Amino acid sequence: MTMSEAARETSCDWTVTGMDCGSCATKIKDAVARLPGVSGVEVGIMSERLRLTLDEGQTAKDRIEKTVRALGYEIAPRTASAKKEFVLPGAQAVADMTDAHPDLDHANRDHEGHDHAGHDHGPKSSGTKQDESSHGSPGHIHDDPADRGKRWFQTAKGRLVVFTALLLGAAWIIEYLAPEIGNWAFVAACLIGVAPVAQRAFAALRMGQPFTIESLMTIAAVGALFIDAAEEAALVVFLFAVGEVLEGVAAGKARDGIRALANLVPKTAQLVTGDTTREVPAASLSVGQTVLVRPGDRIPADGEITDGTSGVDESPVTGESVPKTRGPGDAVFAGAINTEAALRVKVTKGPEDNTIARIIRLVEEAEEARAPTERFIDRFSRWYMPAIVAVAALVVLVPPLAFGQPWDTWVYRGLALLLIGCPCALVISVPASIASAMSTGARRGLLMKGGAVIEAAAKVDVVTFDKTGTLTHGRPQVTDVVPFRATTEAELLAVAAGVETGSSHPLAIAILNKAKDAGVTALPSQDAKALMGKGVVATVDGEPAWVASPRYAMEHGGLEGLGLRQATIFEEDGKTAVAVFREKTPLGLLAMRDEPRADAKDAVGQLTAMGVTSVILTGDNPRTASAIAGSLGLKFEADMMPEDKLAYIREIGSKGGVMMIGDGINDAPALKQASVGVAMGSGTDVALETADAAILRDRVTDIPATIRLSRAAMANIRQNVTIALGLKAVFLVTSVFGLTGLWIAILADTGATVLVTLNALRLLRFNPERES
Repeated sequence: MTMSEAARETSCDWTVTGMDCGSCATKIKDAVARLPGVSGVEVGIMSERLRLTLDEGQTAKDRIEKTVRALGYEIAPRTASAKKEFVLPGAQAVADMTDAHPDLDHANRDHEGHDHAGHDHGPKSSGTKQDESSHGSPGHIHDDPADRGKRWFQTAKGRLVVFTALLLGAAWIIEYLAPEIGNWAFVAACLIGVAPVAQRAFAALRMGQPFTIESLMTIAAVGALFIDAAEEAALVVFLFAVGEVLEGVAAGKARDGIRALANLVPKTAQLVTGDTTREVPAASLSVGQTVLVRPGDRIPADGEITDGTSGVDESPVTGESVPKTRGPGDAVFAGAINTEAALRVKVTKGPEDNTIARIIRLVEEAEEARAPTERFIDRFSRWYMPAIVAVAALVVLVPPLAFGQPWDTWVYRGLALLLIGCPCALVISVPASIASAMSTGARRGLLMKGGAVIEAAAKVDVVTFDKTGTLTHGRPQVTDVVPFRATTEAELLAVAAGVETGSSHPLAIAILNKAKDAGVTALPSQDAKALMGKGVVATVDGEPAWVASPRYAMEHGGLEGLGLRQATIFEEDGKTAVAVFREKTPLGLLAMRDEPRADAKDAVGQLTAMGVTSVILTGDNPRTASAIAGSLGLKFEADMMPEDKLAYIREIGSKGGVMMIGDGINDAPALKQASVGVAMGSGTDVALETADAAILRDRVTDIPATIRLSRAAMANIRQNVTIALGLKAVFLVTSVFGLTGLWIAILADTGATVLVTLNALRLLRFNPERES
């Protein structure tokens, strides 16, 4: 490709409504991919998204839209309903999905009387003949955005069911009152009902797609008329319409969990400017601005509290049911609910990077990371349907031609096979389960980037943990204060705090916090200097003072034999010991430990019960690592640099599935190398971006919960595939032997689609935190 050709290509993004099964996505993808200048086509059923790369010199955007509309779907640019200057990654998903909940105003409070009659809920018809044929008549009519929230009989699909039911009922009445013309009444009912379906079948045929449910339905209905089965043909048309409604309802239920995520974001925020506040779009907030969050409001952006103390309900994002008290200096995230008092929050992340935007991006993009099982089924379905058509043709032709069997009987059985042949249930079986699993996980703070991650997590048999900030809090605390000779604890802490004043090192913060809690004021200090890997020296109260490692202190007269033995005991207990001394004068020892999280041991126990091996990978010394590992009951590898972690994971990854849990920049290579990399929610941006999944609640027990959810999703997928293929197999056999007819065949097709979708919806009620 030349530079000029590459320059002409642009990434395009649309919202497509009306997809209710896997064949819908395949139909759109195949039709659009045939157009010149189109590449990289991705269609998400659950996210209702069409993305592609387009060379507008060969094909214009409006041609893409006309192609999709001709197939019977609605399409609109992804940015159509948001002001251009405020459209950011993730923000449009909010705008698109909140259209489904028009009763929510800017503050996310219910106002039933709020008038939305004038809102644009979808693209308007262009008024062309093609548009009218696609949307103005009954048939395989797909979900209209304006239909969301309506009762089934108020939707376009529902009206089709009522229409075809009236036609069928009228035909039965005519047959009862005038038997001599009753058959013609059923013929008329069938033709009127199937006409729009045939229209769509022809549109797909013109785009090179002869094997669609509409084409099979049309052939079966018209074929039934030719063998004098008009009453059954009319009944099949009606049942087809009923099946369409059921599929649409089931698919809508599957999407509801994903759409609900968008409700976490308020549309507006109270921006503080000097002494005044004004309402602005939440999507326009920028880093450094301050917003006022009133009691009952949702926090509009990730930020830091600058004024006020209140209970913050984080359950909408993390699943934690009890509000946590937050005050000045504490971090809060978008979507959380302020429950008690007014807060002023300084924005620390733009709308495109906040917690909710990340969740929405993950959910939207997750369908691109398709599970291997889904890719296999997609390939399988591409030859399955033509094969069914070939078998149906053989069933129609071979018995009459080779064995002199009656044509009517075998044409009828061949038509039944055609109706069974649509692979809708099979194709939707995987994405429906994946979408339900991701929605369930997102409600509990478990984020996974797509089906491939879920499938890989289900196969994990080794979990490797970074220690600091993952199994532990990442915030060391002083556990022991041991003064020497005549030095008091207060004097020891005053000198140590003086040396560490101004430092942001975790150990320094632990010492300063200990002094503060003990009510000790740090001595005045100056000229602090770090001793690389050894400690810190500063002039404290006019004289030099050190806070250093025991070995360094021994070398410089700051620690004696007894003190060294005590430091060794601390290290054997998994603590970090530092010596505090002045020139040739030992003052004492401080011992610190980064305590394991309260749920770490429980999490390791759950993993062991699930048959998963747990290992700590840490850069700490072996004594400290051994103490932590021993208390939690897992294996460990110590003194590991980032490259060592990478090599270890590469080695064990060659033997099976491995999951890496980390939170720091140094964990990023290992997170990428693992079968599944999981970042703790409090981790760095680099870890979160590199990882395949994220744990928002900083709970170690969410690791076994993630694996449990993934295993449940894969079991659900296996059930769905069994249902889809099992029903097809049974009814293929019964149709060939004449045990079931056309109306049973259409019920088998749509019924299987509804069954697998409803089965997938069971995952929405699955509790991954409950041990099975």
